Amino acid sequence: MLTGKGMFIWKIEKCHDGNVSEIAEKAYYANFSHVLIKIANGIYSYNYDWEKNIDLVPDLAQELWARGIEVWGWHYVFGDQPLQEANKAISRIRELNVDGFVIDAEGHYKNKFSSARTFMDRLTAEIKDIPIGLSSYRYPSYHPQLPWDEFLSKCDLNMPQVYWLKSHNPGAQLERTVEEFRNLEYTPPIFPTGAAFTEWDWEPTADEVVAFMDKAKSLNLHGVNFWEWANCKNKLPAEIWDVIRDYPWEPAPPPKEDIAQLYVEALIREDPAKVMELYHDNAVHITPSRTLQGKAALKDWFQQLFTEKLPQADYVLTSFSGTGNIRHLTWTADSSAGKVLNGSDTLGLMDGKISYHFSEFEIT
Repeated sequence: MLTGKGMFIWKIEKCHDGNVSEIAEKAYYANFSHVLIKIANGIYSYNYDWEKNIDLVPDLAQELWARGIEVWGWHYVFGDQPLQEANKAISRIRELNVDGFVIDAEGHYKNKFSSARTFMDRLTAEIKDIPIGLSSYRYPSYHPQLPWDEFLSKCDLNMPQVYWLKSHNPGAQLERTVEEFRNLEYTPPIFPTGAAFTEWDWEPTADEVVAFMDKAKSLNLHGVNFWEWANCKNKLPAEIWDVIRDYPWEPAPPPKEDIAQLYVEALIREDPAKVMELYHDNAVHITPSRTLQGKAALKDWFQQLFTEKLPQADYVLTSFSGTGNIRHLTWTADSSAGKVLNGSDTLGLMDGKISYHFSEFEIT
């Protein structure tokens, strides 16, 4: 699982005049766990000097790897030639040996659902050994024409662009972003990208950038990205880079003792008695079709889940958020009886145990 802080690079030559050693040194002292470099645009390679016939990415990648920093490639896609774009992605991934790959699908991809399926089918048929992420809009409700399901169903990470343009409420916008994506059918872990650029006479403040990272941590997200290196260094006040650089983010997963993780671990054990240890005696368990109350009724339901509905299932906690007495979690399951791709639960806690549990999922 990717963790920590990262920064997008659009054009290498715009970053410190293309000095790859300086870029890598800045990334190292900013404690970046990863840097995301544009490697393709449509059907063409990117960050390539066509006049000199030199690929600019490998030298930067080597400098970053030498400092223990992961190199991720990103690719802006248009959707008019999805098979050719997928083939370009595959070739760039292989020749550069990147640690991860991000698809940047925005306005050009609206209403191109078939293209998204073609692209993802081809890409994932060949690329199985590195994580794949999606970078797109923050609020899916604003962009229903984008093929969210076609992309997210085959992605390992979702990297929404939480740019609070013309506003000053990054925490609220990130919280809404997480909530909206949690309600989609496919919910890979969210690794948001914040604003470190200027546009339309607007720019983020240092306090807003810190608030964005604080909110990501409070939502138990694994890390954050920022857009974009050259714009941040060349156009914004130095304090923006400084607060990103100095913000402590330990590259560690959420603590195992959290109730969301304990719950999924109990499901993995398929032991109803172990699950019941997490609940209050009079806990309520609700699904869209019924309501149960009390440990005896809940234990019977979980026994049926483990033996009939999802026998010997592999459960995966894909994300969780919330603090205090509320948790929202998403999960998947794979069993001989069927799969769950859209598990979505809300837990209400009292004294550290579950007193209210709403669960919604579909077995396919």
